[in-house]
Amino acid sequence: MDRLLDHARTGPLYLARPELAELVVQAIVEGRDTLGHYDLHAFVVMANHVHVLITPRVPVSKLLQRLKGSTARRANEMLGLTGRAFWQEESYDRWMRDEREFQRIRVYIEENPVRASLVALPEDYPWSSAARAGQQGAGLKPGAA
Repeated sequence: MDRLLDHARTGPLYLARPELAELVVQAIVEGRDTLGHYDLHAFVVMANHVHVLITPRVPVSKLLQRLKGSTARRANEMLGLTGRAFWQEESYDRWMRDEREFQRIRVYIEENPVRASLVALPEDYPWSSAARAGQQGAGLKPGAA
């Protein structure tokens, strides 16, 4: 499914706009820093989807409602599409079974822009944990969930 998403040339690609990608990144960081909804391990904002690897501290439905709701409102305002659905209703979540799976998924997330031929190195993609790992305040937590 991710390969199809990465190479999609149709449908909304709103998150390819830097200001919208940054809006989502800021909301992800706010969910960790301000709201304390989760420990954040990895993320990437692609043109038409988002991956986050977290350890939730509140029910996942609550944190997704907050993340999707706040970003949808602001993104639709920026796009002049107020009142329209921005995110799909469904989200795909998965529990990591062990450290090996956790690390595999973390690498998968951060390598997503490389696989999509957007950058040569994960840290070159600005809307990802790989790019922000060295920045003050990135505060990504290593280790298993």
